[in-house]
Amino acid sequence: MKIHIRYFASLREATGRGDEILELPTGASVSDVRAMLVTRYAGLRAILERCLCAVNRAYVQPEAALHEGDELVFIPPMGGGNAERGAE
Repeated sequence: MKIHIRYFASLREATGRGDEILELPTGASVSDVRAMLVTRYAGLRAILERCLCAVNRAYVQPEAALHEGDELVFIPPMGGGNAERGAE
């Protein structure tokens, strides 16, 4: 089966691309894709461990099964902010 994966922010920088089509075995999960991407793009390991996952614009758990034509997005953690801000 084929799925569409989109890369944003630090994932885009690590892969050098904005998206790609992946060919996966039937029954593959989001976790399977994560493992595949870490093998393909070594720089993603630390980032993917902290990302949320969305399939077809809905948040999913890493165990979620993927289907033909799904769009998968890993949402990188957002930085910034100040934990002490509001305590002034």
